[in-house]
This record gives sequence, C-alpha cells and structure tokens, in this order.
Amino acid sequence: MHTLQKMKKRDDRSIEYVSEDCMYKIVRRREMAGGDIILNEIEAPKIARIAQPGQFVILRANECGERIPMTLADIDAANGTITIIYHVVGRSTALFKTLQVGEYYLNVAGPLGRPTEVGYVGTAICVGGGTGLAVLYPIAKKLKSLGNRVVSIIGARTKELIILQEEMAAVSDVLMICTDDGSLGRKAVVTELLEEALQKEVPGLVVAIGPVLMMKMVSNATRPHQIKTIVSLNPIMIDGTGMCGSCRVEVGGETKLACVDGPEFDGHQVNYELLMARLSAFQEEEKEALRAHGEEEMHRCRLKEEHLV
Repeated sequence: MHTLQKMKKRDDRSIEYVSEDCMYKIVRRREMAGGDIILNEIEAPKIARIAQPGQFVILRANECGERIPMTLADIDAANGTITIIYHVVGRSTALFKTLQVGEYYLNVAGPLGRPTEVGYVGTAICVGGGTGLAVLYPIAKKLKSLGNRVVSIIGARTKELIILQEEMAAVSDVLMICTDDGSLGRKAVVTELLEEALQKEVPGLVVAIGPVLMMKMVSNATRPHQIKTIVSLNPIMIDGTGMCGSCRVEVGGETKLACVDGPEFDGHQVNYELLMARLSAFQEEEKEALRAHGEEEMHRCRLKEEHLV
C-alpha cells in the first residue's frame, strides 16, 4: 500500500497529495556562488543503481513546473542518491531553488543519454568552466578510477564561481585553476593553461565541458595535435527521448539529437556557431519568465504577511 505525502503548501492553492513512492526527496542542499548555483542530492535509488557518468535526468518540481534536463554531477549507488548542480537562470531553476532539504521533486526521469565512453588513455586533461564542472567531475573521477593520470584545468570569471574545487583536487594528479579577474589561481582563461600543458605533453584524451565558446576554443587548441577531444552539449531539450527534435545539433555535417546520440560528442566535429545561435533563441523569454517569477513570489510573501496580521 502506497503512503501519501503532503506537499508543503507555498501559496493559497489547495494542498496536493501524491504517492510518496513516486517522489524524490532532497537529502542534501548546498548553495554556491552567492546562492546562484545550487547543489541538490536527491533520493532516487532506481536511477542511482544504473546511472553512469555523462548521463542526465529530467526533473519537475511540481505539477505546474517545466521538465528540465540536468546532467548528473554525482552518483551514489550504495546510498541510492544522485546529485545535480544547477545555475539559477530562469523561472524553473528559480522554482527548484525554493525546494529545501526534506522536500521533494515531483518527477525525476532517467538515466537518459549515452554514458561517457572512456578507458585507459595514459594521461587525460579535463577542462571545465562554470557549472560545466558539475558534469566534468564524475568523468574525471571515472578516468582516475581506471588508472589514468588526470590533469584538470578549471576556471570561471571570479573565485566565487569556482565550484567543486576540493572534489576535483581529490580526483586529479594535477589541478590548475584560473579566473578572468585573477581572484583565484592564474589570471587567465582555461585555454591558456591548456596550451601550456600541451607544450609539455600530448595527452591521450581531452574532455572539455562548460560554456559553448570555451568548448569551441579547447577543440581548436587540440585539433592541430590530433588529440581526441570530448565535449558535452546542452542544447534546448524538451522530451529527452528523441521524439521532439528540439535538441538537434550538427556534428560532422550530420544532424544528431543530444538526448539520444549524446550529450557527448567529438569536439572537432561540432558546429558551434549553429549551437550558440539555437541556445540564444529564447534568452529574452527566459529573462521575462524569471522576472515574472520574482514578482509572483513577492506577491505570495505579501499575502502571507497579510494573513499574519
């Protein structure tokens, strides 16, 4: 017999009841970068049992929320949990941010996508920027577990935006850090440190995950050396199963679907200009939705204050 879990009431709408067996509890929550980047560790034993680095899940906060894809930042099969890390940039991620430890995601579907295909390559260089480090960490961890020498290069605009520094250090033989403003590590961009590393040795693999422009620059740096380069793409995605076609990307002159063919691809074959154009298609709508969400939350706060008077 399924037990019913009462969802926490956040406004003046009726309280929802759903089967507790079908919900996904947040067991750990951490705010980073001044609250703009959030880590959630979520109970999802069936997913944790079979998920692999490089795969993603699709989450929904409640029945009014959108379905949002998130690549897994960590997997703990023993404890039955998965970890996601997201940047609050729109209405849906702002809604995710309101969820606290002990509360639930209504839906988590996965694992989806193809897992990272890596083996023993000798030396692997892992390059990450911004929230791309959330995706890079489990891959670096897997490379290290396979006996590889892992050199990690991580960067962000400023030190407050550097995430998972200790975690990356734990799975790296060498960790290099840079920031645009020089507030942590070198005052440089990740490709500068990569170029220096390539002058010292030619790795068997480079993995680059972060902003599209960064992945493009890394791929351009490794192409002359003919070094295998893997990138993880994050196009607009809706259903996550290959039916809608919204996550299409051009790789090697062919159309691929990131949700079923990826999200990881050969960095030397990706059409980055087309990807950047598609990613910018709904930026204004995202900003407007986030602004509207903020106004809605302010209205709810005023209603609660009035009830307390």
